[in-house]
Amino acid sequence: MDFQDKTAIVTGGARGIGRGIALALARRGANVIIADLDEKSAKSVVNEIKSGGSQSYFSETDVTQQWSTDQMVEGTLEEYGNLDVLVNNAGVGGALGFNDRKIPNSEDWQQTFDVNVFGIVNCSQSVEKHMVDQGYGKIVNISSIAGRAGRPAFATYAASKAAAINVSQAWAFKLAPYGINVNTVCPGLIWTPLWDSIAKWRKSTEEQSTELSPREIFQRTVAESVPLGREQHLKMLVTQ
Repeated sequence: MDFQDKTAIVTGGARGIGRGIALALARRGANVIIADLDEKSAKSVVNEIKSGGSQSYFSETDVTQQWSTDQMVEGTLEEYGNLDVLVNNAGVGGALGFNDRKIPNSEDWQQTFDVNVFGIVNCSQSVEKHMVDQGYGKIVNISSIAGRAGRPAFATYAASKAAAINVSQAWAFKLAPYGINVNTVCPGLIWTPLWDSIAKWRKSTEEQSTELSPREIFQRTVAESVPLGREQHLKMLVTQ
């Protein structure tokens, strides 16, 4: 698919799945805005994109705040004049220090939903008027297989991703009459930096995990959860 002269925003684009999506869009000619709070990692992705010949810049964005997502969109339009694609990828597993707690507290629940659900709502509301006025647009929300099958571990994350799926369906019906497509992608078990936090949490809550490395914990999770016993790779999610 050709994205020449198209402009895309990728929230949480500094690392992991978001980074992979941003690089794939850039390879196809898109101008890519890396919307994130991790300035150092985000600017590294921006430089990688620019070195490949595409345009990119970093937008310091807090998806939990509507004013911040509004600024993200305003800055994009000022820089490039158009906005065609929004990828809502930003996500968390809990509040600061969640991987040290055996049981999620109220702050974990609140922060997870603020980012994983209200982040989608805020960003989508911010792009809506522009996309409606231009008569087209693409919104892609990154949920998770956890949103289709909850587990006791990381109930906060699974619940938020289930909500993200339903929010996507509602917005798809809402925006379809204006030529705007809204879709959800539910990745499976992919090795990303998030697994460092997951592994730390499992080490503190599971006796059988105390001596394992993050990668070993991930591989054991794959073996226990995936019938074929194979992990998913980013290239399966993002075509090269």
